[in-house]
This record gives sequence, C-alpha cells and structure tokens, in this order.
Amino acid sequence: MSFSDLKSGRQSKQSKSFVESITNSDEASSSSALVPKITDKDAEAAQDDSDLYNTVPSYLEVKSTAERGRGVFAKEGIKRGSIVLALKPHIHVLATRNLDSFCSACVSPAPEAGLKRCTRCKVVSYCGAACQNGDWTIHKKECAAIQRWAAGAPSPDVAIPAEPIRCLGRVLWKRQKEGLKSVYSREIDALISHRTALPESSYEHLTHLAHSVIRYLGLNAPGELGAFGMTTAADIVDLMSRFTTNSITLTTPSLTPVGVSVSPPIALINHSCDPNAVVVYPRASSTLSLEPLMQVIAIRDIAPGEEVFTAYIDTTLPRIQRQQALEAAYNFKCQCSLCAGGWNNDPREALQCPKLCGGLCPLPTEEDPLTRCIKCKAVVSSTDSVLDALRVGQEALDKATALQSQVPSYSQIPPKPCNSQRTSSPSSPPANSIPPRTLFSPSRACTKPCYSATLPAHTHPKMPLDNVIRASSASLTGISAILCPGHPIRALALAELGKLLAVDEPAPAPPSATMANATFPPSGAPRLQLARDTLVRAHEELRIAFGEKNEGGEVGREVREMLVRIENELSAWKQGVRNVVADTPKVKKGAVGK
Repeated sequence: MSFSDLKSGRQSKQSKSFVESITNSDEASSSSALVPKITDKDAEAAQDDSDLYNTVPSYLEVKSTAERGRGVFAKEGIKRGSIVLALKPHIHVLATRNLDSFCSACVSPAPEAGLKRCTRCKVVSYCGAACQNGDWTIHKKECAAIQRWAAGAPSPDVAIPAEPIRCLGRVLWKRQKEGLKSVYSREIDALISHRTALPESSYEHLTHLAHSVIRYLGLNAPGELGAFGMTTAADIVDLMSRFTTNSITLTTPSLTPVGVSVSPPIALINHSCDPNAVVVYPRASSTLSLEPLMQVIAIRDIAPGEEVFTAYIDTTLPRIQRQQALEAAYNFKCQCSLCAGGWNNDPREALQCPKLCGGLCPLPTEEDPLTRCIKCKAVVSSTDSVLDALRVGQEALDKATALQSQVPSYSQIPPKPCNSQRTSSPSSPPANSIPPRTLFSPSRACTKPCYSATLPAHTHPKMPLDNVIRASSASLTGISAILCPGHPIRALALAELGKLLAVDEPAPAPPSATMANATFPPSGAPRLQLARDTLVRAHEELRIAFGEKNEGGEVGREVREMLVRIENELSAWKQGVRNVVADTPKVKKGAVGK
C-alpha cells in the first residue's frame, strides 16, 4: 500500500493491500470486526478542551460556526506576508522514495558527505548525530517494527512500510509515550472523523489500512490496540479516517511533496477555494532542531474577526471538479465565494472573446452549447470544436499526470497546479493544498540533453531553451489570471521563469535566421535585464508567499543570490560597452577623403 494507493482508494472506494491477514483463520472475523455499527460517540458529552491547542498564538482563536464547525479566526488584523501560525508537526514521515534523499528528522536534503543510515533497520537516515539522537525516542520502536515488517514482507518491493503505515505507527507510539489523557492524545482524538458519513464500501479500504498498522505494530489482534487507547472497531476506523482526512503534505521549500505530517492545530483551519492563507515549509532557520517548521502564511490581509482559510484541493480546477474532489474526500460541499456565486467571470471556465475585445465567454457544455462574450456579446460559433479541444486537452492532462507516477525521471515533479496540502486530496499529492506546481518543470526540461539530439538539422540550437521559456511564460500568464499575487505557486512560477531567462544562451542566431516568436524572449543584454526584472518580481512575491519575516525562505535566499550575480554581470556588460565606446577612435569632421 502506497500513498497513491490511499488516494485511489478514496476515489474508487476500493483498494488492494499487499498486507497478508494476521492469521488465515482470523481473517474473516478481523475484517468484519473493523466495520462498526453506525453509532457515533460524537454525541456524548465532550470533555474539557480548554488546554488544547496551546500552540495557537493569542491573536488567533478557535471557535465554531453553524456552517463550518470549528475554525481559526483572527482576533486582530494580519497583514499579507505575515506568519499566522508556525509550529513543528506532531508527527512527520518521509515518503519511501525519499528516505535516501532527506534526513528523516529535520527533512534536510542529503549533504555532500551523505546521510547516516540507521545501522539496525538500514531504512531511516539522518544528516548527523544530533538529528539521530533527537529522533531515537520514537525511532527505537519504529526501528524494530521496520525490521519485523521486512522479515515478513512477501517481496523486496514491499519490504519498507508505506508512509501512511509508518506515520500512523509514530502517532500511536507517541500517544502511548505521552499518555492517553495528554494534550497530544486529546488533540489527535479531537480531529474530525467522517466515519458515520462514510459509505459502507469505503470500510474495506480502511480495514486494509488498519490491518497493515496492526501488523506493523507487532500486534496479534485488534484487541491489543487497547494499550493505545482504542478498544472498539469504531475507535480503529476513527483513527484511520482522521488520518486520511487531516494529514498534511510534507514539502520542500519549493513545494515538492516529500512525505506526510500530522498537525491538529493546523488541521483546524477550514477550506476555501479562494484562501487567504497557505501552508508552507519555508526553511528559514539554520537551526536544524526547529525543522521541519510548518508555517501558515497570510497571502491576503486578514481583518479582525475574519476566518483564516487554506485550500484542501487544487484550486486551479474548475468549480465542478473542485466540488467533486471535496465531496469525495471531505464529505462537504464548498460554499465559498468562488463556488457559491456561479460562474462570475472565472477564467478557469472561460474562453477568450472570438473578437478579442478583452472579454470572456463561459465555456460551452453539451447541455448548453450556446455561449457569448459577456462584454461585446459576440457569439462563439464553433462550440463543437471547443468541446472537442477540451476533451482532448483533459485526456492529455490525465495521461501526463499518470505518467509522473510511472516514469522515474518525472516522479519527483508534483502534479498540476496543490495549498492546504491535505493528504486526502484526490487531485494532488498528500496535501492541505497549495495548487500544485505546474505539471512540467521547465528548468529541468531545458537541461535535458535529448532536446538538442532530436532537433532537425535546420533548427537553431537556442530554440529549445527559448521554447521552454515561452512555455514557462504562458504557464505564468495562466497562473497569474487565477492565483492572487503572493501565492506560492505564482511566486515560484515567476522565479522559474527568471532562472530560465538567466541561463546562458547558446550562440546567437544569425541575423538571417527566422525563428518563431523572435521578439520573445529577447537576446543578449535585454534578455539578462528581463531575467533581472522577473526575479525582482519573484522575490517580492516570495516574501509574501513564504513570509516577510522569513525573507521568502530558502527559495527567496536563492533568488537574492541570483540577483546579485545578474546585477554584477549587467554591470560588467555596461562597463564593457563604455570601454568599447571610449576606445573607439573618433572620426574628425572633414577628415574623410584626406
């Protein structure tokens, strides 16, 4: 079972597990025991929770509304770019594919000297002794569990438990260590569970996950989970449901998903398709013990009394797809301003005016093919071709998204534009969701040697780079029409374009060469100046997206360093031009012909 299996299980309501039953004779009884009767203990008197969420700062408050239940509200004004909430997750684990690439404790990328692998389980790695020692209180149980799992695995492919299993194991071991009545345990218990609203078919998937966790913990039957505070089948299903609903993507500073985390205070934040905050990991501190530091950053000004919202899904999707994703994963229908107000000139579901007046036309549908520009009222004539193009485009996107998880070289690239990053988002990696970064990473593409190898003989060598720059610019244009200034996806897209423009050009094309879109990107010094201007814009938005106090986080630091290099290069170029002009002999008036 992998995290992608967890996602597909929510979508298809069926999933397969590589985990064998605990015992053949107990398989039927164990499986049926994990399907509780639909009676919920939520109606029981709630115990005092006044000591919960003490990591939430005083300028925020947790309160309930009739429409959305619990949520986080600002007690005073919060400026965009401000840190709304910053804390380490209760629990985090790396995805299996990233165990050799990042420190399992602080999530730092592998240093030049390499990571230090645990000598016992040979699975978990650390960047140094400090991280290893700090993680040992939980890893000592995890270490034995990983070895036990590997010994019983049917094949090497499943010798390492998937991240949901490892994460739930850590949740339960810490629960046992802290105590069942501790703040930690009660915050986990207070996470919302959709058990009573789940269709009966979904219990099969949760049962497989529960069996996997029980086996991973080294227990012989579900009843032994009493030591972890779970005494009934409903308790077990509740934990599985809480995890799949509330877990949050662990990402790099550039939003690449690398694992999964659990943070009850941040999970309290409700969803909006037009959020005023995002969840990021800026990595602004050089103190490894503080990492991974999860931060909620305001991307719009938040007024006193206003609720803080993040996004649980990919908000670049059209409204119908967003609603389907939310209902499938979270059992609610979004009533935010983008969803409740109908179309409302939403560029996600629009065409340009056929007369190019600057207006938009709602997308035609099979049921209502007639559409016209809302500005000049021009009618879109060829709606059949528009519908065909939409179908072909969606099929291509679906195939490209599937390809990412199948081809190793693309598997590290996040799917199409995920920020709240909730793990149960069907259209994104584990997320509470930052609209994912673009499907295609231009900076990686332009470095692939296969481009120059497959060019036609008449193609100039600078065309591949220029084509990637144009694609990046087009992607940025689309993102900018949907996402507000300071959104992490938009800020990173700007940084990506700026970096591409700063890449050294191949030999300039001869003057006679005819190149498509020759006016963009420019060449020579104007190109470098455009790179500089784009990176300045990127840095401004990164400071909002990843926090003014963080100065844009790790990505902001990288952009600042690149700007310094570009400024130096531009200065040297300008000085060179001045020197050439100064050294060029001036022709005196009347000297010609003498």
